[in-house]
Amino acid sequence: MKKVVIGHRSEFTERRSRTAVIDGVEIAVFQLTGGAFRAVENRCPHKNGKLSEGIVCDHHVFCPLHDWKINLDDGKVQAPDEGAVDAYRVEVDEAGNVIVLLEKSGSLAS
Repeated sequence: MKKVVIGHRSEFTERRSRTAVIDGVEIAVFQLTGGAFRAVENRCPHKNGKLSEGIVCDHHVFCPLHDWKINLDDGKVQAPDEGAVDAYRVEVDEAGNVIVLLEKSGSLAS
């Protein structure tokens, strides 16, 4: 499993994202209300909208193009829409570094 430091916790704002290109894939990393972090592929499965530009509510992001609701825990689109994006685990080390783990994951409860 590859671990990539993408920044320090202090560089993130709640309900906002930062993007990083890792191994050719653009990943959006979100800090949720309460300080938890989630990471998903930065493209909506509908029309490839940039999820990093979407509105974050709880553990979901709404695509800025057509308002599709994507679960940041597992990357799945909420019904009645269909599809999914890759979701990645995120850790924060003792120094406050935000680390994306490149092993794709289903449930990201951390």
